[in-house]
Amino acid sequence: MSPIAFNGTAVEQNEEGFLVDPSVWNEELAVVLAKAEEGLDQLTDDHWSVIRFIRNHFNESGNAPMVRSMCKGTGVPLKRIYELFPSGPAKGACKLAGLPKPDGCV
Repeated sequence: MSPIAFNGTAVEQNEEGFLVDPSVWNEELAVVLAKAEEGLDQLTDDHWSVIRFIRNHFNESGNAPMVRSMCKGTGVPLKRIYELFPSGPAKGACKLAGLPKPDGCV
């Protein structure tokens, strides 16, 4: 996949759109990824709640949270997460949180 232009630099993504280097992620980049990867024009408080939860879990453990813990930790029901992230919690939400492709993600 072609790099995404962000703040005058090229941010590398793998062939599925996940960041190659999660350390380059920030909230401004999440907004760019939301538009490019999920077709979202804006991120709501619910989006940010999920994205920040995923990111914090990743920073603490080095991997993506299980979907069940994502729902429990954010208070956002699974059905709502699928509404927020059209390609799903593992693929869409993790992309916007700047994670590498989670294990088991199809």
